[in-house]
Amino acid sequence: MHDLARKADNEIVSRIDAVSRITDTPASPAPEGSASEVAKHAAEAAVRAADAALVAANAAILAANAAVRLVDEHDHKLIVLGPRRVPPRTQPALPTHPKVIHLPATSELRLPAPSELRLPASSGVPAQAPPASRGRGLRALAVGLITAGSLAMLDGIVTLVWQEPISALYTTLRQDHLSSALRRAERAPPTATERQALQSIGQQSQRIAYLASALQRQAGNGSPVARIRIPRIGASFVVVNGTSTSALQSGPGIYPETVYPGIAGTTAIAGHRTTYLAPFRHIDSLRRGNRILLHMPYADFTYTVIGKRVVPPTDVHAAVANVGYPRLVLSACTPLYSAAKRLLVFARLARTVAAGAGRLPLPALPPAAVPAALKRRPA
Repeated sequence: MHDLARKADNEIVSRIDAVSRITDTPASPAPEGSASEVAKHAAEAAVRAADAALVAANAAILAANAAVRLVDEHDHKLIVLGPRRVPPRTQPALPTHPKVIHLPATSELRLPAPSELRLPASSGVPAQAPPASRGRGLRALAVGLITAGSLAMLDGIVTLVWQEPISALYTTLRQDHLSSALRRAERAPPTATERQALQSIGQQSQRIAYLASALQRQAGNGSPVARIRIPRIGASFVVVNGTSTSALQSGPGIYPETVYPGIAGTTAIAGHRTTYLAPFRHIDSLRRGNRILLHMPYADFTYTVIGKRVVPPTDVHAAVANVGYPRLVLSACTPLYSAAKRLLVFARLARTVAAGAGRLPLPALPPAAVPAALKRRPA
């Protein structure tokens, strides 16, 4: 670009010099001729002088433009010719050769999508949700808390009026499962060992006692072993083996310190009054003479209520002690919604009817063939 400008300047200067030489040439003696030829030569000289003036003016304009700025096409820099400015001391010095920034075409410009406006994961600044999203989240949280509070209040009201509903649902499902398992056990025939032993026992009560002992040895914690019915209060539940926390969550449980019905001694059964289907909620309504029916796989037992008593929770002996006759004891916490005391209902055995393996028609055997262990157990 500089070479082209220099070449144009040289051409202009040459033309100016040529005009100057024409105008500076000494006038030769006027040839002899007519006045019209003299006027013609004068006009041509005036035209050449005007042409020279125009050329000089054009050269001056080009020189002025060249002096104003030069563009360096290779470095893409704008060079301004003129006095250098001294920057103020309070501001940083501006570059004397600022760069020319080439912006993309308008068609290439694109606004970022909202999903692209995110901070990088390494920035450490947590992204904030839009105000509308935060409002919806707080509203959902408030509705959830109100719903939870309402359900808790409803659960408390239902527990006071009836029983705790959530644990009742769990125990209901467990009772259905246990009832099916107990039905299969009731229908199962005695094993070969049991049949052989029963054939050596001649008395019905001793056969029932043998089957009761066998079932108590084989039953695991929480397994179904009996059905209890209390007509006075409308209670009907599957009874499990044991009184552990998990066992009583499934239904009433037989104290492991006591014996199964059919064996001389005390059979004690514990149950909840406000939770886990509350099987013994209304045993405080039982009166003397009310019946309690206990159905075992080997026999059906009928007990008659003879009394009840409130004892401290540490007085386990009152519930499990042997008193010289077969009896049933029901145990539950009292008062309602408290474990401060224990309510005991006492019932005496009134009737026994053999069932299942206990009623098999077996041949009578002489007393010498009866096992010695069963001879020591009175009916």
